[in-house]
Amino acid sequence: MAHKIILDTDPGIDDAMAIFFAFQSPDIDVLGLTTVYGNVPVSMSAQNALTLCELAKQDIPVTKGVGMPWVGPESGYAHFVHGDDGFGNINFPVSDRKLDPRSSAQFIVDTARQHPGEVTIVAIGPLGNLALALRLEPELPKLVKGVVIMGGAAFVKGNVTPVAEANIWNDAHAAEIVFAADWDLKMFGLDVTNDVPFTLDFLDELESKNPKLGGFVKESSQFYVDFYSQGRDDRVCFFHDAMPLAYLIDPSLFELTRGHARVSTDPLNRGQTSIAPAGSTASPLWLDANQIDVATKVDHARLRKLYIDTYAL
Repeated sequence: MAHKIILDTDPGIDDAMAIFFAFQSPDIDVLGLTTVYGNVPVSMSAQNALTLCELAKQDIPVTKGVGMPWVGPESGYAHFVHGDDGFGNINFPVSDRKLDPRSSAQFIVDTARQHPGEVTIVAIGPLGNLALALRLEPELPKLVKGVVIMGGAAFVKGNVTPVAEANIWNDAHAAEIVFAADWDLKMFGLDVTNDVPFTLDFLDELESKNPKLGGFVKESSQFYVDFYSQGRDDRVCFFHDAMPLAYLIDPSLFELTRGHARVSTDPLNRGQTSIAPAGSTASPLWLDANQIDVATKVDHARLRKLYIDTYAL
């Protein structure tokens, strides 16, 4: 049976690749896209999600969510990574589809109530929508099957600061709320996503297998490749956001480490995700923290094959 998911996203080039991957997979049933600020402002994020649904001929709800961090001023955005339009400045036609009128948090709550125990929330942007949904419905952890996120850096350095990954850093207080909730949470962070560079022949294969969706990913990714290739001898990019979806399809691709998790919210260490592996500490400050599963290794070759094969369906 296909995994029922809500895909919480901030498209974004790697979000687009992940969204199409989810749409293509027979093992995933996308019930809706909930959008959040992150790579781009939330209004652009929502518009981009509508455009991706139209391109993929998917008639599912798309909602607009939070546009600000839980605490503090409006975020900066990653236009230097994703382009001014979030799609690598390719000037792709904008969809005239309409948003679902509900907020992203309300949609998450409504959908979890409609399918109790069946829905996995896949969050590949900052976690403000999930934090707000927990405030709207404190029993949400009992209503969902689980949560898988792209975010964090457990045992490797960050990509925004020496200790913080972008999605968690963008809304650290929201992440703290989400990590502390009593649900099954699995984290796919830079430990695995930065371990798998994708070269240009991968983009060529995506386009070859699926000229429409793979062609969009290839075209929009040229700007993304330019960013990631700075200071390197080869041209590469990283498709961070598809990994939690790959786990749902084939968990055997990954090795996971279970541990007590803390998210830092102080100014210096904001967004740091610290993991104490189970049995590694007796400190009550750590033992009182929820345990989560963190991806620490991934099978590169099989992951790449899964992406290519799924785009070919």
